[in-house]
Amino acid sequence: MTANVAGYLLQMLASRWLGVTGYSEFASLLAVQLLCAVPALALQNVVARELVRGARVAVLRGLQWRCAVIVAVVAAVLVPVVTAVLNVDVLACAGALGAAPALVLLSGEQGILQGSRRFRALAVVLGAAGVARVAPALVVLAAGGGTAPALWAAAVGIVVAAAFARSTAGSPSARIRPPAKERSPDAGLSGDAAGDAADQEVRSVGVLPVLRAAQVQAALMALSSADLIIARIVLNEADASRYALGAIAAKIAFWLPQAVGVVLYPRMAQPTHSARAIRDALAVLSGIGIVAVSGAALAAPIAPLFAGQDYAPIQGLLWLFALQGAILAVLQGALLSAIAVDRTALAAATWLGLAVEVILMTCFARSVPTLITTAVSVAAATTTLVVVIVLRTADRSRTAESSSAAG
Repeated sequence: MTANVAGYLLQMLASRWLGVTGYSEFASLLAVQLLCAVPALALQNVVARELVRGARVAVLRGLQWRCAVIVAVVAAVLVPVVTAVLNVDVLACAGALGAAPALVLLSGEQGILQGSRRFRALAVVLGAAGVARVAPALVVLAAGGGTAPALWAAAVGIVVAAAFARSTAGSPSARIRPPAKERSPDAGLSGDAAGDAADQEVRSVGVLPVLRAAQVQAALMALSSADLIIARIVLNEADASRYALGAIAAKIAFWLPQAVGVVLYPRMAQPTHSARAIRDALAVLSGIGIVAVSGAALAAPIAPLFAGQDYAPIQGLLWLFALQGAILAVLQGALLSAIAVDRTALAAATWLGLAVEVILMTCFARSVPTLITTAVSVAAATTTLVVVIVLRTADRSRTAESSSAAG
């Protein structure tokens, strides 16, 4: 929550200090940065999963450095492309994309803390990372700096956060052993033999597990951010900035319940607990979503007081933005369960939803209400499809596991 509040504070204050004509560039580049952070989110999930299976921390840190190098190369290639497509300043774009490798290293250390179930330390790192990213950018914006200096300041903050996370996660020689009832099939091996089997699995696969998880995370992040990027293309500057501000409500509803997946993820990875953990996660996410949408509807009249009267035209739509975020949070929970058991082909449904959304928005959406209504409709249809598939698959796996145990 600390990290999320810090992020929303940055966007709220940036919308005032950059103005309705300048904020859309800042918001769209943050959306692009989120897409480039997809490998980081995937790496955290893979590191946590492999650590539960008994892999060595040193091996997983080698994996995260390889991923960081790959992301750095891709980000460098994307800078001129994104600059041309979104018609933004090249230095601002470089600042946004330049933070991606540091995000990978930060997320790798967070995965170590998550996989070892050190949730108190993970909470400290998450909160500190949020503050370290936002505080320098706010200082630059308050001093009159523009989008580019603010994004570079945020990138420096992320580097500092990654170093702090590394220090918090501890020695690379450590090996985290899961509780006996949750160990992998290799748990029957003794001592170093079990760890070596897990290490060999990570070495032999390399970055492929991360790539599989990344395409799931990419589908989700693209679906949650595509509307912001398209708004920059199909709407005028003022409406694009208003849409970007309204999207803050979507991001709040989307990221607020993130801890649900973080805590339940290890249970999702266990066949005997997966079905129950998935149902628990989806139920809690749905409940939090209802509260978020209701809160957005009640708080809508005071939104212009914080963001300025230029944003008054969208206050009646804030509940719709929150609804989009709440629906995508449920989708995130469902897709996270797919990563936990390495059934990542399910992401195809989300990619299909993204394709439909992009086509509908680029062809027909020319106003803020049309754009957000399209986003909500596509998110709802995609989430319903994915949740049904996930629950049916989990039930079949539980039945098969029960039959095997009985045999």
